[in-house]
Parts: sequence; structure tokens; C-alpha cells
Amino acid sequence: MTQTPVRIGVVGLGDFGLRHAKTLMGLGEAELVALVTRSQETLESAQLQLPDIRGWTNLETAIKESTAEAWVVASATHVHVAQTQQLLTAGKAVLLEKPVATDLSEAEQLRSLVADRSAHLMIGHIVLFNSEFQELLKLVHQQKEIVFLDCVRHRPALNLQRSPPENPLHLTMVHDLYCAQALFGGAEPDHFSAQVHYMEGHRVDLATAELRFPSGGLARFAASYLTPPGMPGDGFDRMEVFGHSWSGRIHPNPRPLEWYDNRARWPMELEIRDNPLAATGMLAEELRCFCRVVRGVEAVPTGARYKDAMQVQRWLAELETVAMT
Repeated sequence: MTQTPVRIGVVGLGDFGLRHAKTLMGLGEAELVALVTRSQETLESAQLQLPDIRGWTNLETAIKESTAEAWVVASATHVHVAQTQQLLTAGKAVLLEKPVATDLSEAEQLRSLVADRSAHLMIGHIVLFNSEFQELLKLVHQQKEIVFLDCVRHRPALNLQRSPPENPLHLTMVHDLYCAQALFGGAEPDHFSAQVHYMEGHRVDLATAELRFPSGGLARFAASYLTPPGMPGDGFDRMEVFGHSWSGRIHPNPRPLEWYDNRARWPMELEIRDNPLAATGMLAEELRCFCRVVRGVEAVPTGARYKDAMQVQRWLAELETVAMT
């Protein structure tokens, strides 16, 4: 049965918000109807790439004047909770980009607005929709308990030039924590350990962590800003998982396309193709899932529920506390 396209607005037009908007343009399940950002200059720049899409610099006004029934919140983390509260209170469905908030107590402010299996709030975590990870997850769940999970995400040292630079624990390791949550079936770890490495200026360029689960399974993580310029532009990711008599490995970043001229290139670091005419990849699949959730065809999937996000937020808080002691 064909569903009516979901009318969606996007709040926040940074790099990732713009990718959301372009991807929505390329989906038959959705209709992009609104763009919101505080900067008029940013809005006008986005509208050059997305002509005929109405825009606002005030979310409250956009809620009243646009036809959007659902929204993607891809703005700065410190305004996530306030904007999501506005939208949920107005009766809109929300896809909220992770992390939910800058700290656990702030994220808790959404609890009263979210039912346990609410179709009104889905947490955006595109790695859960990566094709390799989805196949790995299916295979792992056909086996018995995981003995060991090993995840690495290394990014270019240029990330340290951000102002302020974000701890790789929060910027990149968080992706693998969500994956571990899915692989271990939402179990709560009974032991946390973590370390960070500082460079000049007290900036963190490496974070490592380990979780132990009640089953006895161990999960180990490393995330850094250490890859040199000669490596792929978005570094590399690797995940390995082992059980008794079985194992699996994925390399989701960079994608298996290499190009050589005066130097080596990896044109597709991530599985994201935000072609406004025909979007594909993990961001497109996440947004398709959101449309199905809004239409009541599918429940919010495990890993993208509010309670899943709160569990990972608690893990992050615990790991950060352990690493700093």
C-alpha cells in the first residue's frame, strides 16, 4: 500500500542538517517542506541548493506557518532539548540527531514527553542503518553469546583544530557504543573502564574504553584524531566480533572505492549518497524508517528509541568519569 509522503522540516543547516535536507529531497516517502536556521545567510545559502523550499530563522514561527508534520532536529547539541520540546509539545514527530543533549540531566527533561514506544520521537543514529552493520547484526543474533567485540574509529588529526575540539569519546566512539548496545541486546554493562590521551593544550586526541557485560562478553573501543594526511579523508573504521567458533568483521569506512591520480583518494568515505534526485545509503534508510514510524507502519527500532539513547548517554557519562579519575 502506497503511503502519503511525510511532510518534513529540517532544523539546523550545518553540514549534516544540509545532508538530511538533500537526502529527503531524494526520497519518495518524504516531502521536504521547511528549512530552519538562526542565520539568514545560512538559510539563503541552503536555499540556493534547495530551491523552492520555504525557510525561517525562527522555529516557533516555522511550526505555525509551515505544513510540516514531522521534523529532523540537526542543530547544535546545546539546543536539542529545547527545540525538541517545542516540537513535541506542538504535536509534531521528531527525528533527533544524537547526542540527545550535552549532559544526562538535560536529556532527562524529555522523558515526560516521550512514551516508552512513542512514535513521536526517534533518535537519529545512522550507523545502525549501515548495510554492513545490519547484516553483521543479523548474523550475530543467530549465534550464541558474544565473547569479544573490538571497535576502532580513527579520524584525521585536523579534527583537533575545531574550536573547541570535541572529545573523540563523544564525537566518534559514541557510534560504536550504540552498535555495542544493539549487538549485546541492550544489556547493561557491569564494569566500565576508560582512558584518554592528552596532547598540548589539554586536548584529547585518543580515547579508549572497555565494557564488560553480565554474560562475560567484553567490548573494547578506541577512537582518535591520529590519522595522517595520506590516509582517507575521514580516517577509517573497523569492527570485529568473536564468539565460540565464529567471528565477523566489517570495514564500513572508507567505502570500497579507490581512485588514483597524483595521489590516492577514497571518494566515498561513508555510505551516504545525498543525491536530491535519488538518495541511497544509511542516511536515506534512516529517514525512510522515520517516515514509516510517523505513518504508524513500524515502531521506533531498537537503538533509536529514547530509552536506548538515555542508556548510551549514561554509558558516556560513566566512561568520562572513569577516564578523568
